[in-house]
Amino acid sequence: MTTRPAEVGDRRRRRQAVLIAVMTVIFFFGGRLVYVQALQGPDLAAEARDSRTRTSDIRAPRGNIVDADGEVLATSVERYNVGVNQQLVRNYVRKDPETGEVLGTGAAEAAEVLAPLLDRDKAELGAELVGDSTFVYLAKGLTPEQWREIEALNIPGIEPEETTERLYPNGSTAGNIIGFVGREGQGLAGLELTFDEQLTGTDGSLTVEIGGTGQVIPTGLREEVPAEPGQTVHTTIDRDLQYFAQQSVDEAVAKWGAQWGAVVVEEVGTGRILAIADSNTVDPNNYQDWDQADWGSRAVQAPYEPGSTGKLPTFAAALEEDAVETDTVFTVPDTLTMPNGQTFSDNDDHPTEQLTTTGILTDSSNTGTVQIGDLIDDRVRYGYLRAFGFGEKTGIELPGETSGVLREPESWDSRTRYTTMFGQGMSVSLLQNTSMVATLGNGGVRMDPHIVDGLTDGEGEFAPTEVGEGERVVSEETADQMVAMMESVAADGGTGVLGQVEGYRVAAKTGTAQIVDGSGGLSNRLGSYVGLAPAEDPKVAVGVVMYKPPGMSYGGVIAAPVFSEVTGFALRQMGVPPSTTPPAMLARTPGEG
Repeated sequence: MTTRPAEVGDRRRRRQAVLIAVMTVIFFFGGRLVYVQALQGPDLAAEARDSRTRTSDIRAPRGNIVDADGEVLATSVERYNVGVNQQLVRNYVRKDPETGEVLGTGAAEAAEVLAPLLDRDKAELGAELVGDSTFVYLAKGLTPEQWREIEALNIPGIEPEETTERLYPNGSTAGNIIGFVGREGQGLAGLELTFDEQLTGTDGSLTVEIGGTGQVIPTGLREEVPAEPGQTVHTTIDRDLQYFAQQSVDEAVAKWGAQWGAVVVEEVGTGRILAIADSNTVDPNNYQDWDQADWGSRAVQAPYEPGSTGKLPTFAAALEEDAVETDTVFTVPDTLTMPNGQTFSDNDDHPTEQLTTTGILTDSSNTGTVQIGDLIDDRVRYGYLRAFGFGEKTGIELPGETSGVLREPESWDSRTRYTTMFGQGMSVSLLQNTSMVATLGNGGVRMDPHIVDGLTDGEGEFAPTEVGEGERVVSEETADQMVAMMESVAADGGTGVLGQVEGYRVAAKTGTAQIVDGSGGLSNRLGSYVGLAPAEDPKVAVGVVMYKPPGMSYGGVIAAPVFSEVTGFALRQMGVPPSTTPPAMLARTPGEG
């Protein structure tokens, strides 16, 4: 049969059409393949990789806080949180290690062996092991030893999460200084708060490849960025002295029924704070058990009227301005009315006396002090108060520091201009008051108090705290004269005799001040004591305050014994030899000596 040309043409066209269709399909899928591989390939691969990887944080260990000798005050320890992949734990098979006999399988059997190690009820634990979640917490804060016991069970799906726990091995010792951290590890008080950024460090990360049910693929991707540990904070605190001072002030507060008490010990010449002790100091391990008012340091945060300890700047200013000498004689009655009509009285009635400048300080006479202070211009005297550090923060590395209150002399009324001469009408912190005495012990040069010697980073590099050369407040001669006068306060017959330290010469000043009560009255009082030792070459300045004792409130009675105990311990701790030279005995009355 002969094929017609038309039929041949039709078949040829059909073959061409099919070929075109096939080529079109090939080109389409080929193009699509090129598009997917060349253009979308990296994105798709990354998406697939992301779906197979899990990234977890590696917590950076928080830096330590240590005392001046490197003894640990705060540290972080390794801990483990334990969770379960419920999809994997169902595959658990427990066998007898000797016979290979299957003893149990699945979540129920896993709960049976896990419960004793986690101190959990096995029924409750078993319920938490059942489900489809890839991670559910079972326990937190386990020690490395506890985790190793759990790991040895080889239960599929039981996974660790490494973390840290903050510990304070000395309990409440220096708790007011160290502070504490919150649940998330952030600093909430004390040095933990001030140096939170430096202590925190930088977290690392661990990225691993996982299978469909959440298990880690041993041969898969594993990328680790190590954590950078936090820096170590080196404090100036002597741990043993801090402990002793806390015990001493706690006993005194209990004995006298004071609302609170505090002690500050400063190393003369350096500004290093060796101890800041507050009564009822918080234990950072259990800070929630303490009232929030006891979390910080009242020695740094609580302003009070210095009372007669505030007379020291007045006497120093008068000596420096050549208004008086140590043996200048004044007529001192028990009550005195000044030219502007303001009347002042001494604490105890006494006949009119002839006292030297030294005698006025020794007896802590208000009427004598206002006569001395009246010889100096108010603006000049205010300048000395400021130079001694009153009315401004010291800059110590602790949160919540008070600046106290020292108003400009232009705002003083006719009475305040006199009360500021003997420590009323202004307020200070115990830290400021102790720093003022340390300035006198340092030849008249004021050093800024500090409680941190420096920081050590993760590489072991130590960066010391920058300490200035200090600022001169009074001349060395004036400072020496002040110390000699203060020595008479602590000598027999002075108001501060109970502050004596056996074997050492002491220079000191007592203070008693009234406190405004809720109704505006002055029914409450405080007692304080500040001093130096040994007087011939001061090494430490110590300040003590006892706040609102209900009965006896004289600083020379309730604060002086604490000063004696703490100062004696500090000198022995520092290895300071006993005094061998006789005390300076300046004349208290005309013709004495």
